[in-house]
Amino acid sequence: MIDSDALPPGADPDKASVARMYDAMLGGEHNFAIDREAVAAVTAIDPQVRMLARANRAFLGRAVRHLAATGVRQFIDLGSGIPTQGNVHEVAQAASPGARVVYVDKDPVAVAHSTTLLADNPHADIVDADIRRPADVLSSPQVRKLIDFDQPVAVLMVAILHFVTPEEDPAGIVAAFRDALPEGSWLALSHATDQDRPDTAAAVTQLYRSRATSPVTVRSREEIEALFTGFDLTEPGLVHVPLWRPDAAEDVPENPSEFWVYAGVGRKHGGVHSHT
Repeated sequence: MIDSDALPPGADPDKASVARMYDAMLGGEHNFAIDREAVAAVTAIDPQVRMLARANRAFLGRAVRHLAATGVRQFIDLGSGIPTQGNVHEVAQAASPGARVVYVDKDPVAVAHSTTLLADNPHADIVDADIRRPADVLSSPQVRKLIDFDQPVAVLMVAILHFVTPEEDPAGIVAAFRDALPEGSWLALSHATDQDRPDTAAAVTQLYRSRATSPVTVRSREEIEALFTGFDLTEPGLVHVPLWRPDAAEDVPENPSEFWVYAGVGRKHGGVHSHT
């Protein structure tokens, strides 16, 4: 664990970081006491929260393997967080050694650890940018160097858009990335919902609002599905996160709706043209 007086420049000592909280939920070591206290408070509301974090991380791995199997060799991981087991470049490059990955995050700890991890990897890099400003991401030297927008690209928005408020226009953010992608590109997305456990979702939302660097906005299934405008959802559609192409039947929990995150993967269809 990190000593709490060693907060990196730019980190708010009075707020838990959503990236470091996720790291703590996954059992990582790049988090501070303030983050672990916030995770303990979330766990008091929903004892399954660590299981939910692991299920979400497992979805990311399955989605990347699926996309690599369809021939995708380029990935942009938005709100990538602190490196942990099964990072996108590890999964993608295991499937296809030349796969190129650009991570995007604005958390100073996430950026610092990613920079160190990727120092010797010519096919992966990190952009220190806010996904709420897609133009900054798309025009970054890292994206310009590694991503060829004449070939299919997979954009990953895994457990990130629920940190975007309605005023910050999540649909507009998705559309800006979608419009930059060639036809045949992909969007993989997971997002917290209040559809199944509204009381739990409301309590967790309140906690993030008061204690974390970004508030959480949970959305209905319809609102989450609308984020896929311009993409055709692939089987099995938009489902609770453990139900998206599970590796084995025993990976499916008895009550999937207790996992209050929806996940889906969609392919950009020809009706939406890129802006040139």
